[in-house]
Amino acid sequence: MHSLNGKKQMNSPVLVLNATYEPINVTTVRRALVLIFKGTARPEELTDQVVRSARQSFPVPSVIRLVEYIRIPYERRELSRRNVMLRDGYTCQYCGRKFNPSDLTIDHVIPRARGGRTSWDNVVTCCRKCNARKGDRMPEEVGMKLLKHPRALSWRVGHQILTHLGRHQEAWRKYLII
Repeated sequence: MHSLNGKKQMNSPVLVLNATYEPINVTTVRRALVLIFKGTARPEELTDQVVRSARQSFPVPSVIRLVEYIRIPYERRELSRRNVMLRDGYTCQYCGRKFNPSDLTIDHVIPRARGGRTSWDNVVTCCRKCNARKGDRMPEEVGMKLLKHPRALSWRVGHQILTHLGRHQEAWRKYLII
């Protein structure tokens, strides 16, 4: 076992599951340990690391589960460039290729020049090449098709964000639809 030391390790991500094993959040090691010590959560998956106090060692969790069920209300997220990219998985919604955020644009499916609004159901992540090709036209006018119809980022889509964050966390895989 390796001992955790420093702020970076204590801020490592920990998946939080509801009592029903449904992923609801990502927190830090520090917060996860507090929830465990308070009896609010139980560890489900442990890493090979420990946190040491003067007298004890505590295994570091990778996944925790709340003891009591928490009702998560349907929640719409703020419309922002970052949230659109998270919703679309950093993937151009026309050609289907993944890009770095700096290589992506936000495209209005119905162009603003034609009365299109800046709303969840009218904006998508788009690479520069596809955006230049589409211009101020409708996708079908230039032979382009959307991979999926855009919709508001809700808590359910927030689950997709958790999935995206958890791709590199092996212990999270059985709790996420990847």
